Amino acid sequence: MKKCITALLLLFTLSVTSLLACTSADKPESATGKTSKTSKSINDKKTDLTPVTLNEVAHSIFYAPMYVAIEKNYFEKEGIDLSLVTGFGADKTMTAVLSGTADIGFMGSEASIYTYNEGAHDYVVNFAQLTQRAGNFLVARDDIKNFKWEDLKGRKVIGGRKGGMPEMVFEYILKQNHIDPASDLTIDQNIDFGSTAAAFSEEKADYDFTVEFEPGATNLEKQGKGYVVASLGTDSGYVPYTAFSAKKSYISQHPEIIQGFTNALQKGMNYVASHTPEEIAQVIAPQFKETTPDTITTIVSRYYEQDTWKKDLIFRQESFDLLQDILEDAGELKKRAPYKNLVTTIYAEKSAKAVKDTTISH
Repeated sequence: MKKCITALLLLFTLSVTSLLACTSADKPESATGKTSKTSKSINDKKTDLTPVTLNEVAHSIFYAPMYVAIEKNYFEKEGIDLSLVTGFGADKTMTAVLSGTADIGFMGSEASIYTYNEGAHDYVVNFAQLTQRAGNFLVARDDIKNFKWEDLKGRKVIGGRKGGMPEMVFEYILKQNHIDPASDLTIDQNIDFGSTAAAFSEEKADYDFTVEFEPGATNLEKQGKGYVVASLGTDSGYVPYTAFSAKKSYISQHPEIIQGFTNALQKGMNYVASHTPEEIAQVIAPQFKETTPDTITTIVSRYYEQDTWKKDLIFRQESFDLLQDILEDAGELKKRAPYKNLVTTIYAEKSAKAVKDTTISH
């Protein structure tokens, strides 16, 4: 009997212990279940977004509407998980797009003409034009009052890469002012895109002028090493300076991505069109952590005043024709490329109609 009771007590103890163990085990399992569910929700939200790699020709405040779209999460709202990579040159950006390491490229459209004329089968098509003026400035060593383009005669200037939009627009302006780029001045085209300001500011540098993007131009002024004397954007007139493009196969296979991408850009354009330079600077500041808010505002104001950004993203034929005129004038175009092959306006036209809120603030 005693053995029986002992056995029963032992059985009861084991049962209670097992019950407690199960109960204890149930609690963490339940907690883990909730955590997993939360993690799953976060992962699902990320999974719902389509990854898109964008390779930009340069990282410049010149492209403010795009950075507004990024910082305001407009791409995410269009279902896109955007990865931004800087190519540092249209040739490198084009290579990234053609090789498939980038889905979309942002560069001067001259690159699309070059590759098309070289016989590329799966060539790049432009689907959205962001800027309508050149974004660089002429910086002088000395503070020249009442600057005239004739002041460049006999001088030494840091220019841009041969065949690139910065250099071609610069030479276009020179020719419009009856200055021969080959004989009336010396243009150094051998300095890397990102190193021109540093080369100009060196103590032993013998350059009289440099053609600079922002923030290079403003930084040279703030350092007391140069003075902005002219805007190439103002003096060249309206030029289709930079546009977004992708291989025709990518556009054909992913029209919904191209449309969503263009919608996000249009929202960024609308924000810029309806807000002050100070407000725009505040939004894009995280993209330029090494630049002070005051400097960003100064630069945005410069671009704002010269009507840099289009109201829509439609790349019109007259702009494409002007671009080819500039290429021909620079001796860089052997034959003209067909607009209908290298430009599609379908997505930009839809965005212009669909994204009508010009006072977006959220």
